[in-house]
Amino acid sequence: MAPSPQLRRSARHATGADAPAPRKAPITVERITDAALGIVASDGYDALTMRNVASALETGPASLYAHVVNKADLDELIIGRLCSELVLPTPDPSTWREQITDVCTQLRDQYLRYPGISRAALAIDVTDLDLLRVNEGMLAILIAGGIAPQTAAWTIDALFLYVGAYAMDADAASDDSVTGEWRRSPQGHDDLLARFSGLPTDRFPIIVRHASELTSGSGHERFDFTLGLMLGNLG
Repeated sequence: MAPSPQLRRSARHATGADAPAPRKAPITVERITDAALGIVASDGYDALTMRNVASALETGPASLYAHVVNKADLDELIIGRLCSELVLPTPDPSTWREQITDVCTQLRDQYLRYPGISRAALAIDVTDLDLLRVNEGMLAILIAGGIAPQTAAWTIDALFLYVGAYAMDADAASDDSVTGEWRRSPQGHDDLLARFSGLPTDRFPIIVRHASELTSGSGHERFDFTLGLMLGNLG
């Protein structure tokens, strides 16, 4: 006796015979941004190309251009994503320096999660709404702290430039190349200290005398110092 239709249907479902192929998820701006950040996190910013993003999404580059204008637009999207994750406080005039420092520290840590990504931040125009949200929040903090709007605007520009440059320097220092290791490893620090200490004292007496100060600082001590220096001159 031939199996009943119900049995044939059950058997087909059990073996997957004639089952429709799973449909690919549609290409969206969110998926493109996710793929781009994944590439930067694993391979660095230099690996971020439209072709590599398309490959990660198992599609062709042409499919991306329906959602992303060009590489510069993609850069704006990924920086916007990072900025969307920053927590902005309600401005408090009594703690405005601490609040601005915290926002800058959050931005620094976001950049450091994605090697080289601060290069994109330094190159884009500030038009992305998530990036403008951060600018708005920082302006609100500074103005609430009694800083004149013009001074506040230029301070924010300087802070963004410094955080980006700091992240670039940290990326270079953590690179696996000989240069990166020489700059930041304990052995590299000792070598730099020895070089400064061994300079001719008739030409570089102050550098030799203060070699330890010139090569000091661990973790983010220099970052904290520089933000304190910049913000300490305000108000």
